[in-house]
Amino acid sequence: MSQEFPPKKSDPSAEEIAQLVDKVRALTPARVLAGRIGTSYRTATQLALREDYAAAVDAVHAEIDLERDLGAEFLGRWNLFEVRTRARTKAEFLLRPDLGRQLDADAVELLKACPRGVDIQLAIGDGLSATAVVAQVPALFPLIVKEAERFGLRLGRPFFIRNCRVGVLNDIGRLLEPAVVVLLVGERPGLASAESLSAYLAYRPQPGHTDAHRNLISNIHARGTSPRDAAERILRLALQMIRLGVSGVEIKEQLPEPSDAT
Repeated sequence: MSQEFPPKKSDPSAEEIAQLVDKVRALTPARVLAGRIGTSYRTATQLALREDYAAAVDAVHAEIDLERDLGAEFLGRWNLFEVRTRARTKAEFLLRPDLGRQLDADAVELLKACPRGVDIQLAIGDGLSATAVVAQVPALFPLIVKEAERFGLRLGRPFFIRNCRVGVLNDIGRLLEPAVVVLLVGERPGLASAESLSAYLAYRPQPGHTDAHRNLISNIHARGTSPRDAAERILRLALQMIRLGVSGVEIKEQLPEPSDAT
């Protein structure tokens, strides 16, 4: 008995290959299947790479002006004020990460007037991307407040921290003694996005605590986690911390089950 084989498929056409490449590239901002000229990127790819690199550098070195960048209405609505870390300049902030983890003496005095022992203390830090703060905080911050109020949680007075590193959470916890500190801070920018914000959470942070005591919701930007999803995740995680009395590696974020496709 002779064996029948399926007919051999013809090679894809140039148009089909181009359509497949476009579909793959639409799935990721990474520079895949970008093509080359000899051993180099094509001119358009090289120019886009240089543009993204420049945006990342600008995001790191930019200084936030609260009224210009967030708006007088935003500042007044949330009664937002500014404090600083011990890093006095942007250059010192980049060279001395340890100074960005400690509030300066003026900040300590200002925070003495804030409510103590609240459920959630919100803070905004410039971090390594001022661009991310300007792009994401105006939309995200009100959603977090709304979610917190929906659960009846007490909020402290929010503030902005200039030249801020994540470890400043410990000073906030020591001074204000909230159940949970939520720090919205600009992420180190990459070549895919200079507008990515992170939310770091810690349960009753204290001096000596490390990243092992903190939880993170990252990639809050247009092509990542949306502000609405981020706000919901932040509040779910904060409530979990309050219920269990821990944060960091001792708990895992409980995400909702995906809905069944209809």
